[in-house]
Amino acid sequence: MSLTLQAHIGIDQIDAAAWDGLAAPTGDPFVSHAFLHACEASGSAVRRAGWAAQHLTLSDAEGRLLGAMPLYLKGHSQGEYVFDHAWADAYERAGGRYYPKLLSAVPFTPVTGPRLLIAPEADADSTRAALIQGAVQFAQQVGVSSLHVTFPLEAEWRVMGEHGLLLRQDQQFHWQNRGYSTFDDFLGSLSSNRRKTIRRERREAQAGLDIRILTGSDLTEDAWDAFFAFYMDTGGRKWGRPYLTRMFFSLIGETLADRIALVMAYRDGRPIAGALNLIGRDALYGRQWGCLEDVAFLHFELCYYQAIEFAIARGLKRVEAGAQGEHKVARGYLPTRVRSAHWIADPALREPVARYLENERPAVEAEMAALTAEFSPYKA
Repeated sequence: MSLTLQAHIGIDQIDAAAWDGLAAPTGDPFVSHAFLHACEASGSAVRRAGWAAQHLTLSDAEGRLLGAMPLYLKGHSQGEYVFDHAWADAYERAGGRYYPKLLSAVPFTPVTGPRLLIAPEADADSTRAALIQGAVQFAQQVGVSSLHVTFPLEAEWRVMGEHGLLLRQDQQFHWQNRGYSTFDDFLGSLSSNRRKTIRRERREAQAGLDIRILTGSDLTEDAWDAFFAFYMDTGGRKWGRPYLTRMFFSLIGETLADRIALVMAYRDGRPIAGALNLIGRDALYGRQWGCLEDVAFLHFELCYYQAIEFAIARGLKRVEAGAQGEHKVARGYLPTRVRSAHWIADPALREPVARYLENERPAVEAEMAALTAEFSPYKA
């Protein structure tokens, strides 16, 4: 079969229905055409911000889309959540040029999901192999130092390893729905001390506040104005430069409203804090949070406990509350593996990175086990 691999300098160059024919069956909102378009059309993930789209598509002789891979030419390593700054620094101190590099990911989104999108009628194994080989060949053709695939599905990750990519492993903290009918059912699975602590945190956080979850038509521009103020305040204090523009939130509100759960806290009718979640087929994904008023335990309430309640009510299997945060363990979010894969052109960099990853993997496993053993709130 004659196949054509093509790079596209914007998601808007790819027919939305064709792309979603591959993405929609995965149930992942982040690889939808609408979400990627919002990242790019809002000016959040564009060339001037260091994210130059190079999305790969694989088509047959009749032009039918068989596979696709979100891909960006990166001029830095910001907004990725898989940290390779030390690799870049070492390579450039040795006289190499690390940037630009290629990255297959969803911008600013540390969520495990498909990176190799495959048409239902295509042969999965051969299409997956063609995309991986095509991405490596494209990296060689454009002369970049490396290709990185962050937060792929485990099956994709293993195939990437079979094709010579270096495999990396890290951890996040996820809550698993063990068939709970109510939040109290969840509390019943915890130790007595943790139940008491969580109930106290919730009482203190909710005191004097009206907490609502906005979705669908409730997502007004006023709500987005308020949330963007929270987002900018938090981003400015923690990271110095928030990544997402105000337009991004309007765009996802227009195109993904039914897949958004925006948790908002009001005091006397005035919004003071919020947490943004996206709804997948079987998971709730916590993304951004912010506040304009310091309230004890409000972060835990909006980002963790409200998310758990929502997931139970919707019958979702888990809550992924974003990157990092060992404090999540005591609140029911246990260590969970996340993965990345890396192709590095220069053996002078590839070989020491490979040795580093061999040592890093058991260290990550040991840390996950230790955190679970020491801080898990669940009954033995």
